[in-house]
Amino acid sequence: MRLQIALSIASAAVAAANPLEKRAAIDDCLKSSNVPANAQGSTEWNNDVRPFNQRLAWKPVAIAVPTTVEHIQGAVLCAAKVGVKITPKSGGHSYASFGLGGENGHLVVELDRMNKVTLDSSTNIATVQAGARLGHVATALYNQGKRAFSHGTCPGVGVAGHSLHGGFGFSSHTHGLAVDWIVGATVVLANGTVVQASEKENADLFWALRGSGSNFGIVSSFLFKTFAAPSQVTAFQVNLPWNSASSIASGWGALQDFMTSGGMPSEMNMRVFGSPSQTQLQGLYHGSSGNLRTAIQPLLSKLGASLSNAQQYDWMGAFSYYTYGGTVDVSHPYNTVETFYSKSLVTSALPSAALQAVGNYWISQAKRNTRDWFIIIDAYGGKNSAITSVPANSSSYAYRDQMFLYELYDRVNSGSYPSNGFSFLDGWVKSFTDNLKKEQWGMYINYADPTMSRAEAQDVYYRQNLPRLQQLKAVYDPTELFYYPQAVAPAK
Repeated sequence: MRLQIALSIASAAVAAANPLEKRAAIDDCLKSSNVPANAQGSTEWNNDVRPFNQRLAWKPVAIAVPTTVEHIQGAVLCAAKVGVKITPKSGGHSYASFGLGGENGHLVVELDRMNKVTLDSSTNIATVQAGARLGHVATALYNQGKRAFSHGTCPGVGVAGHSLHGGFGFSSHTHGLAVDWIVGATVVLANGTVVQASEKENADLFWALRGSGSNFGIVSSFLFKTFAAPSQVTAFQVNLPWNSASSIASGWGALQDFMTSGGMPSEMNMRVFGSPSQTQLQGLYHGSSGNLRTAIQPLLSKLGASLSNAQQYDWMGAFSYYTYGGTVDVSHPYNTVETFYSKSLVTSALPSAALQAVGNYWISQAKRNTRDWFIIIDAYGGKNSAITSVPANSSSYAYRDQMFLYELYDRVNSGSYPSNGFSFLDGWVKSFTDNLKKEQWGMYINYADPTMSRAEAQDVYYRQNLPRLQQLKAVYDPTELFYYPQAVAPAK
């Protein structure tokens, strides 16, 4: 009896301890469960704990480095036993350092040692482990059968976080988002069990994963549909004469007219890239340079611009083009870091008041900012977009009927990000939202902004899907083992 009381007291003490004080208990549990882990202060620890965003450096209580599903199971059970939150980290590219927990004291499950990509040539379905990075996935699929799926351009981004929360890139107008190509997933749940999720198995979990995946478990591997990589892809740029608020408003209006009218063909994928030094229309056309020139000319006539560059490549050559000379097939360790603040938006076509307000801010505020900022305006929707053709309720991804996806990014090349710098991007976003109704805008969690409260973040990331997500969170993870500061809260 006394022994039972003593054990109960000890267990209660462990559960009540500060997470950073639970290191010995986690280390012992991982060791006894044969889960590989980084030694504190080792080279591997320092590689894995290094945040992409140097502004947000969190300290985990431990870092597990699994190579099997069983290792992931062991890590999940240890976190539950000791009483710490657990966080999967695929590529470590989170703008908010959510892969490190978004706060101190998490057990981080570093997945990038699990990065195999295997194409089944009979079905053209690819099995992709969750720690693979986009450049490695693209390379492996092309080498194994000249196949591809739709995803972003940054080769170091992890496939798991990217695809589970959307995944936009220079194939999305043609082929949809990365999330649209997931047909199955192997998932470790909060109780340590392993389940398969697809439209036929655990369909409610599959719905939730595709749009809000980090909230419901740890995906160890995916099944992705693939398409035949096009033999000809043309990278292009157009220098835009956006030198005044009125030229921005009129040019932007012409672009959205081109998208809504059906003038922008499905094969065309493009964005506006604005920076202190230039504003360009950039993109990849899935076809020949000759066909690109024909397709884009009506827009160029309205913009008063011309093609400044159009280069034709094969599929992997086109992928390499937008890595700007960087390595494509990226694996562990990944050492790219920056210091920045970023925000996102997803909006409908902009009314004239919004166009004018955003243009005014661009000229009066952004042009005065001497830091290394940029804005990306992705041509996301429109009449011929594959994104908008997917039924809105097919997954928990919330934004199927919008026109533009935005990334706003403000960085410093040395030193710390200034404490008075946040208002710059906050004000720019406000110039949009003050001129839109709530149903006309939202935000994109892959460009997470950790300055938002949990309630605000849940709303803008998931909008109409939040109530169902909260109900499913209560089913699959009622104790919030999988938690970060903006995680979906379980329904009460």
